[in-house]
Amino acid sequence: MKTKHPFHDESMWKGAPANYFALGKQLRAKITLAESLIWNQLKNNQFKGYKFRRQHPIHQFIVDFYCHELKLIIEIDGKYHESEVQQKDDLKRSELLEFQGLSEIRFKNEEVLEDINEVLKKLEEKINSLPQS
Repeated sequence: MKTKHPFHDESMWKGAPANYFALGKQLRAKITLAESLIWNQLKNNQFKGYKFRRQHPIHQFIVDFYCHELKLIIEIDGKYHESEVQQKDDLKRSELLEFQGLSEIRFKNEEVLEDINEVLKKLEEKINSLPQS
């Protein structure tokens, strides 16, 4: 009998550890201004009718925003992500998530704060480029 790998499944959590759900809840309470701006555009299925979740546990990570229908992750990166070490970690993380069949799009805090409309345009382009299910 073949055993399933805990981090490779079809659920919207991809085997995320149980304690990540409480951590996600804590992170939702500490939303940044950039995350708040984009969340105001995504919540309640108001962006193209897609359901997005915020601070969503998935695999070994907690992602900023996730749409299970699209299998799309949205990350909003602060200054912390500018270091070379963090960029390497982010690349490894992206590769692991892509291996799980997920797509990702990243925006810098400044992009969201300075021009939310351009961010939404890029997000729409990303969604339109995804394979249709």
